[in-house]
Amino acid sequence: MNALRDAGAPARYAWLSVAAAVTTLGLKLLAWSLTGSVAMLSDALESLVNLGASLVALMVLRWAAQPPDAEHAHGHGKAEYLSSGFEGALIFVAAGMIIVEAAPRLLHPRPIEQAGLGVAVSMAATLINLLVARVLFAVGKRHRSPALKADAHHLMSDVWTSAGILVSVVVVHFTGWQLLDPAIALLVALFVLWVGWKLLGDATDGLMDRAWSSAERKVLDGLLQQLREQAGGAADFHAVRTRTSGAQRFLTLHVLVPGAWSVQRGHDFVEQVEHAIVAQLGAMAIVSHLEPLEDPRAYDQHLLEKNPPAPEQS
Repeated sequence: MNALRDAGAPARYAWLSVAAAVTTLGLKLLAWSLTGSVAMLSDALESLVNLGASLVALMVLRWAAQPPDAEHAHGHGKAEYLSSGFEGALIFVAAGMIIVEAAPRLLHPRPIEQAGLGVAVSMAATLINLLVARVLFAVGKRHRSPALKADAHHLMSDVWTSAGILVSVVVVHFTGWQLLDPAIALLVALFVLWVGWKLLGDATDGLMDRAWSSAERKVLDGLLQQLREQAGGAADFHAVRTRTSGAQRFLTLHVLVPGAWSVQRGHDFVEQVEHAIVAQLGAMAIVSHLEPLEDPRAYDQHLLEKNPPAPEQS
């Protein structure tokens, strides 16, 4: 219930991401205008992507926070993966823009101007991104929000690329190696392409109902084994399926008990199983199907869909 009451928290924190993106974009554009560094321009372009992604995440998180309705009985959590996918696509666009700007500078390098002031301004922007990324990652992990975690990972990638760019600008300023400036910009483009590819992969996995992580599944399997042992061999489980939809997790399983048990006793055992799972792994939606251990038909229902019975031969 607490998770439901606080479903809007990720959307509120998305405003922080928007504010940070606007601020850092302004600072990095200022740093680029001061220095003329194409590497710093690449940094500013990545911040432009951050701003676009943050605005999309804000809209999507509000949508994802909506409660289930008649047309979306399982809620709207999958909408968060749209934000992650859109952010990944934007990163590809930014990488292309960086390459277009940096490639000509390899043939016609330019000196960097006012390096000290530009580095100071860019460092301020990098510090803002670092602080906001840490906050978003913590909140995204707490609320199981793919959109916030994607935003946090992107901001951290921005921090690392900014740090590399700052070092390169300082080196170029003191050594006069002007080719290093566009070379670093191209490396930044390759790095953000990798980040974008990873975000697109994560979004695709989420939209395709990827199962829980191996660590979560290991905990679940261990718990089910404990419940088998506590039942003294009188109960078993199979057809265990897991999936994640945004911040929500879903579990379906078949619970096998002796056919001689009363409906009430079987129901009580299923309630015990579900409470134990939630206590160990946290809030989730669980669908349990009760079956008699002795019935062979109970072991033929491992497919996601049941086929209609074959027509009788006359």
